[in-house]
Amino acid sequence: MAVLRTFIVAVALSLLMSWPAAAHPPGVKDEDQAVAHEVEVLREELKRAIERKDVVLLRAVYADSFTHTHGSGRMDGKDTRIVSALAGDPVIETAPVEELNYRVLGTGTIIVTGKSPILNAAENRIYNFRWMAVYAKVGDRWQLAASQATRLP
Repeated sequence: MAVLRTFIVAVALSLLMSWPAAAHPPGVKDEDQAVAHEVEVLREELKRAIERKDVVLLRAVYADSFTHTHGSGRMDGKDTRIVSALAGDPVIETAPVEELNYRVLGTGTIIVTGKSPILNAAENRIYNFRWMAVYAKVGDRWQLAASQATRLP
């Protein structure tokens, strides 16, 4: 218990000490801020494209080899994911975010992890999910390459 308390205090202190440098996105080193910001902008663009049902933009944002792995283990490809999003199915791309972290891997890959409450329409019940999305820079444009969501107990 003492080790856990020490860890929590250390994390809290490091967060407080880095507060001014961590304007946004959260948890990103200063040298990675610009790259992470590009993906943050793309995430907002993706949400708006889903709201506007902009199929052309969605086809450009999702990589051709995109896969999403559901909490059940089912996998969707690019076309299935776009159809689900346009149909109004609950997707992590539009879900409210309670936790969000960016891990920048060089200049061409970013892993975004988060926690979101997502409605299970069949049960009319909200469940919390931890999710992960991988963004890759293809040419001069970021694309969503893969995502995965796991329902929390």
